[in-house]
Amino acid sequence: MTTPPSAGTAIELLTVGRVGVDLYPQQSGVPLEQVSTFAKSLGGTATNVAVGAARLGRCSAVLTKVGPDGFGNYVRSALTGFGVDNSFVGTAPELLTPVVFCALDPPEDPPLLFYRLPTAPDLTLTGADVPWDLVAAVPLLWVTGTGVSAEPARGTQLAMLEHRGRPDAGSGRWTVVDLDWRPMFWKSPAEARQQYERMFEFATVAVGNREEVEVAVGTRDPEQAARRLLDLGVELVLVKKGAEGVLVATAESMVTVAPQRVEVVCGLGAGDAFGAALAHGLLSGWAPTTIAEYANAAGAIVASRLACADAMPGVDELHALVERRPVPEQVG
Repeated sequence: MTTPPSAGTAIELLTVGRVGVDLYPQQSGVPLEQVSTFAKSLGGTATNVAVGAARLGRCSAVLTKVGPDGFGNYVRSALTGFGVDNSFVGTAPELLTPVVFCALDPPEDPPLLFYRLPTAPDLTLTGADVPWDLVAAVPLLWVTGTGVSAEPARGTQLAMLEHRGRPDAGSGRWTVVDLDWRPMFWKSPAEARQQYERMFEFATVAVGNREEVEVAVGTRDPEQAARRLLDLGVELVLVKKGAEGVLVATAESMVTVAPQRVEVVCGLGAGDAFGAALAHGLLSGWAPTTIAEYANAAGAIVASRLACADAMPGVDELHALVERRPVPEQVG
């Protein structure tokens, strides 16, 4: 667990969106119907990024909602235990806190079963739930594609982005769009692309994998996708290429940073750990390739463990792994 930030500490990172309780099978390599026992962990992209950033010493908070149930109580207490400010975790009175089951079959890409019906509390965010002054002033705002998959959260998140505006280049302030493509939350990829485009008007950073950038900008080719995002005004693009590493693209260059090799226990949560290290690197003012090296290391560490929030690494672990980093490959 992480020591909670002291009262009055300025929030450096606000994440917005999905929260849930992950239930991990204790038996690997078998389909869900053959699993007999599960372990509980805090989950959800926005939540995991906030937890991972707190593990790296950042003062983070998450804007989301839970249900009026025991799992909602667990979310709040777990966030506090991880050192994340839970002041902006609201309650949707008529809904249940989401739970997510995964099967470690295969462990590298575990299939997920979401219980978020009729809708999830985090998709009911309205303007009344938003800390508008914080949205405008926080050094780093993290939003996701899932956050614009349904109303009223869609309109709320877009209003937050418009209220914040696109931070000026070099200002040390960032707005990150995590594509977080989950097909079960959308009517079609075309609908998702339309909403992604609206978010890109305000984004300074975009991050996703090949499948996600294909939905967002119409191509799964990392270099082409990065160029299209840069043309939309995004300053920094990171396209995760799995075993090939991550493409880091700016207006000046494109570089592929090689991945860290580990024995995968569970691939779930590795992308969120990547995001947390990305946020930490942005706030630290690191060079883009250095950010990617640390983000790759964070993802590798979590992939070698069974959990998401509980598995997030600390700074010392990242330093130890990155010291063995390979030389980045110049792409263009």
